[in-house]
Amino acid sequence: MAIFEDFMKLDIRVGTIIEANKFDKAKRPAYQLKIDFGKEIGIKKSSAQITEVYSLDELIGKQILAVVNFPTKQIANFISEVLVLGTYSKDGVVLITPERKVENGDKLG
Repeated sequence: MAIFEDFMKLDIRVGTIIEANKFDKAKRPAYQLKIDFGKEIGIKKSSAQITEVYSLDELIGKQILAVVNFPTKQIANFISEVLVLGTYSKDGVVLITPERKVENGDKLG
């Protein structure tokens, strides 16, 4: 069982997707994302298995939440720097997004 202190170790921030591309070398269908987390964190890359719900075009400009303090993970020939958060729905993974537009880098609290 996790305790509150475990949750507090996670650095979950808001970022805006600025680039999205098909990730052909991934084992499962995925996109490669570039996400702007503001001045403190900057632009980070992530691989996200969200192809069932989202087209590439609709991702640009979308604000999302991601864990920014996990170690990087190599997926095929790509280094994923952050973990984009989503929920598993019957249609596929749905991204966790702020209810209103907020500043890039804002922290979940």
